[in-house]
Parts: sequence; C-alpha cells; structure tokens
Amino acid sequence: MRRSWRSGRTLGSALHRGTVDRTAAEDWIREYVEPVGAIETAHERPWATVLRVPLADGVAWFKACGPIQAFEPRLSAELYARWPDLVAEVLGYDEGRSWLLLADAGTPVGIPNNTPEAWVAILPQYAELQRGETARTQEHLDHHVPDLRVGTLPRRYEDLLRHELPLERDEIARLGRFAARFEELCGELASLGVPETVQHDDLHAANLYVQGGRLRLLDWGDASISHPFASLVVTVRFLEEINKLAPDDPWFGRLRDAYLEPWGDGHRGTFALAMRVGAFAHVIAWARQRDALPEEARARFDTGFRIVLRRAVAQTLE
Repeated sequence: MRRSWRSGRTLGSALHRGTVDRTAAEDWIREYVEPVGAIETAHERPWATVLRVPLADGVAWFKACGPIQAFEPRLSAELYARWPDLVAEVLGYDEGRSWLLLADAGTPVGIPNNTPEAWVAILPQYAELQRGETARTQEHLDHHVPDLRVGTLPRRYEDLLRHELPLERDEIARLGRFAARFEELCGELASLGVPETVQHDDLHAANLYVQGGRLRLLDWGDASISHPFASLVVTVRFLEEINKLAPDDPWFGRLRDAYLEPWGDGHRGTFALAMRVGAFAHVIAWARQRDALPEEARARFDTGFRIVLRRAVAQTLE
C-alpha cells in the first residue's frame, strides 16, 4: 500500500555521500509501494543515484540526492502538494537522508519532440507556479534551496572570476572587465520589482515529460531562488542548438510572450535584462556544481560548462 508522502518525512543531518545503503533504501521504498521485481540501478552520478522500482501497475523511481542537491526531495514534495498537475507525483520523501520516491511521469519529450509548441503549452503553467511560490521564497531558502537572488550575484560573480575557468585567456579577461557593468545590470534588474521565486534552471526536453496528453516538469535538482524570467536561458539554448532556431526566430518572441502572460503587461524589457543577467547566474550555478565534483569528473563536466560560459561571455558585448 502507498502511504502519504508527508507521513514519511524525517529530519536529520545524514546526507547522501555518493553511496546508497541499498538495504535501507529498499526497506524505505517498500513503506510506500510494493515492488513486483528486482529494484535496479537506473544510473549513478556524483550528484545522485536513481533506482528503478517495478510495480504491478508500472514503475516508480527512487532518487538519493548528493549534498549539492540535498534540497530537491523536500522541494519536489512541496511543489507537488500545491501543483500536482504540473510536476511529478511524490510518493515519499525523507528530507534528512535526501531521498525521494516519484511515480512514473511518462516519457521525456526528448530531442525529436522538443518543439516550440510544447514549450508554448507548458511555460504559462510554469509561470503560474513561480508566481504562486513567491510567498514561500524564504521558506525555500530556509530549507537550503540555493540562493541566487539578483542582489547576491555581483559577489558571486567576483567569486566566479577566482575560479579556474575552462576558457581562453582573452575570454576570462573579458569577464573580468565586465564585472562593474554586471553589477550595474543587477541593480537595474532588482529595481524593476519582479519578485524572486523558484527558478528551475534546467528547462530542456529531457526534463519535460508527457503522459496521457499532460505535460509535466521534472528534476528540480538544479533549481534556485532567483529571478523567475531567467528560466528561459536554458530553453533558448537548446532550441538554438538542437532545433537550430536562429536567435531572431519569431518563435522566441512567442515563447517569451506565452511565458510572460501570467505576469501581466509591460515586462518585455525586464525579460530581456533578466535573460542577460540570467546567463551569468546560470554559469554561477554550474560553477557550484563543478566545485562539488570529484577531480576526475571535472574534465567531462567542462565540456558542457564551456558552452554555458561562452554563451555568457557573448553577453558582455553591449
């Protein structure tokens, strides 16, 4: 029998450290569901381990989060409690051990179906979630959702410049020269008064699922509290890189307008500024992830990090 996810919540300091006690995990899983076969490892990453749990009526997914995204189980459960039609169903979670058990959410849209039409459909719903979560910003911060609010970004940018970045020397120099201007842009964005809230920061086709005609957003492990409009930084990147849309393609205006509709009129200028600042916030989030990786995993990580960095470097041009 399945229990309510709220009944399984425990508090504590023991966090996943890259290995999972399979006996304890499987015992915990069985408190919520009845597996009908072997529980198998779906994948292991430095930041999380995912297990596939076969059920009589389908499958469930167990995720043990590493310290870098230890906030994800609670955040996922809280979002499911308030937005059950937009995110994956949470069957159970343990905040202290950073464990999460999800019902199957269907099939990822994936590269073949990463159409602008799918994003036009989901983005207004996602914006409503963000608007609804503004009242809980401090609560999320108190439970360790990363703080990338605009006011924190100039300091984090300076810290970024002290990192060993996988860029050419002239690109790093350009980032350094941009620091003062970046602080000005952050001040301008903050003055425009859009409330900061949950920002998924990984809105691409592998995290957009479809089941029975319903779209859902999964995987909140890269989320932060930040400027909401920067959410589309990742979406735009993948539509350019995978779908080969040109930067001036009319679809991007349609996506912007669909996303902004729940926020009300008059936000196009704010959106453009948030996307520019958000490119650097996204880099800062990647740097945080990189810092948590073992040394041997960084070279592979840097392949994607370099792309994100160079898209930000392009924003240093006036």
